[in-house]
Amino acid sequence: MSTVIDHLLSGTLEVTGRLVDASNATLYGECTLNDEKMAVIYKPIAGERPLWDFPDGNLAQREYAAFLISEFSGWKVVPPTVLRDGPFGMGMVQQWIDIDESIDLALYYREDNENLRRMALFDAVVNNTDRKIGHLLPVTDGTLLGCDHGVTFHEENKLRTVIWQFAMRELTDEEIGSLSDLAGRLQAEPGDLLELITENEFTALIKRINQLIESGKFPSPSEDWPAVPWPPF
Repeated sequence: MSTVIDHLLSGTLEVTGRLVDASNATLYGECTLNDEKMAVIYKPIAGERPLWDFPDGNLAQREYAAFLISEFSGWKVVPPTVLRDGPFGMGMVQQWIDIDESIDLALYYREDNENLRRMALFDAVVNNTDRKIGHLLPVTDGTLLGCDHGVTFHEENKLRTVIWQFAMRELTDEEIGSLSDLAGRLQAEPGDLLELITENEFTALIKRINQLIESGKFPSPSEDWPAVPWPPF
């Protein structure tokens, strides 16, 4: 992982294309270090559209914060991600992930498997408001990664996801242990996260983790807002 992160941070970033369906500037490119090229996604802060319900911070910082939670928890559900300068200014740079083309995402997201369960727990922690089917990246090695975590960490509960098959299921001892370890680490060393999200958002993050531990269950869909993002794909 550290080698990939070093590559993303130190390589020369060149934009070669754009994902036209994205609502914010989402650029495809190559990051070259010592003649080795890595395909990447680059999302410059300058290309972000303001969001009325996320007035603080920016998408790039929240994407990086989501990566840190993925790493701190040991769940490893977000591709290697950094914040750095690029051709269009500071932004998020993430390793491009080639998905397993043999998997039908329209069927896959409904499955009851450990990879989706881990992603559902991660989304509950970061308060993901936009877990769409197309944001799931099953890899050929059997793992699952997720992308597009710019609308996360809101201080109000706004969980919107297509992964609801685990709602109200009991958390395992291992899952509760990982949540406890995560809360302890964040409270002991909050610096990295507090540079990326607000103090209120950080407080809400800790509160969500503790609520999951205390309830011992996955959250259920709220009746106060749409529980599934639209469009779901």
